[in-house]
Formats: sequence, structure tokens, C-alpha cells
Amino acid sequence: MRVAALYDIHGNLPALNALLAELENEKPNLIVIGGDIVSGPMPTETLERLMQLDTPVRFIRGNGDREVVSAFDGEPLPPEMSEAGRETTLWVSKQLNRSHRDFLSQLPLTLPLEIEGLGEVLFCHASPVSDEDIFTPLTPEERLFPMFQGIAQRIVICGHTHIQFKRKISDILILNSGSVGMPYADKPGAYWLLLGPNGYEHRWTPYDVEAAAKEIMSSTEPHAQIFAEQNVRQIPTALEAMEVLERMARKSTM
Repeated sequence: MRVAALYDIHGNLPALNALLAELENEKPNLIVIGGDIVSGPMPTETLERLMQLDTPVRFIRGNGDREVVSAFDGEPLPPEMSEAGRETTLWVSKQLNRSHRDFLSQLPLTLPLEIEGLGEVLFCHASPVSDEDIFTPLTPEERLFPMFQGIAQRIVICGHTHIQFKRKISDILILNSGSVGMPYADKPGAYWLLLGPNGYEHRWTPYDVEAAAKEIMSSTEPHAQIFAEQNVRQIPTALEAMEVLERMARKSTM
């Protein structure tokens, strides 16, 4: 069994399409979609593209998916959400129909899967206990322990911070898949993870970022141009992102 883990697509359909074209050659037995599917410029097109795949697909919930459902239902959004994030979330919620909303609302927080050669692997969005915990390669171990305490699996796959990395906490191997649609890395592209009997491999799929940026800017999403410029044409490096994310994490625990 070979599993492709695709996290944090964020409505970036061109990136997803490029990755799916590569998967036609890789032929995984299963695709796991690790949350934050629709929060971006092409939400319904992205979700429907995933639902039409011939390869079996399993989904878990990201904080973005949860927040879009809340907006659809007219519930208040988190007070700490940025104004830009609020505008995007509200816009995305208005693009969805009831069946999209119902699908997103029932996604699980975690997904355990038995993978030959690796044993039982636990997939989650941010951490096994929350869809919005923030941690990076720079996070002190004492802050990581509560997130992974009592976890039975020895391998945990996560995303949320959009940075590919691996970490060990006690005897648990943590693999961050990176982001398909909004990566923080040295070069643009779609970042993902392949798992199977031979272990795991962090992967990168290039795509035509200029063509993608033009397609994204045709969206009516309020921040489509910024998305195209800052998440497709040029992207933050992992180090730049880690410094910002660690400040956010420290602030949230104060």
C-alpha cells in the first residue's frame, strides 16, 4: 500500500492539478487529504476535483474547513482571525452549496491507517489533539509533549504550518507533509508526502506558476492577487515562516 498525503491545498487548483498529474505515474493506492482544502481562490472547483478522483481518497478536517463551515452557518469567526482571513473565509462560505458544507462538517480530526512497512500511522491536520496547534522545527520539546502525549502510533503525519520537516518527540516520528497550495519553502511548487513499504519521501511537484497566477487572479476572492503574488509566484522561505509561526505560537500561550 502506497499513500500520498496532500495537505493545505487552500483552493489552489492549478497546484493540485499538477500534483494529480504526477500521481497518475506514481499510482498510489490511497490519497489522504489533510485538511484546509477550500480556504483560497478556487474552493468549489478544488473540492469537486478531489471528489471526482478514481483513486480512493480519505479526508481529515483542517481549521480552515471548520471555520468555513462556521461562516456558512452564520456563526462567529475566531476573534483572533486576521481581517484578510475573515474576508476570505466569508467569501469561500458563500461559494459553497449545502452539500459542500455538509461534507466538510463531517470530516474527522484524525485518521489512523495501517501502512505496510510502517505500521499504524496517524494522520492529523495540526496535531492529534487540535486542528490549529502550531509547531515547527524550532519549537521547544516541552511545548510539543502535551500535543503528543498518550498517542499509540509511532508515526504521525501533520501539516498546518505549510513547512516540510521531520521531528522526533520521545519515540514518535512526526512528519510534516508541507503544503500543496501555500508552501513555505525555497522554491515555488506543490509539496507533499509519499508513504509506503519502503518508508517515506518528502516530495515536490513543480508547476507553471505564471499560468497559475493568472488563473488565480481571475477569481473573485478578495485577496486573489495577493495569493497569486505571495503564495504562487514567490513564496516565503521556511525560515521566514518559522520565525513568524513561533511568535504566533508563543503569543497564543501567553
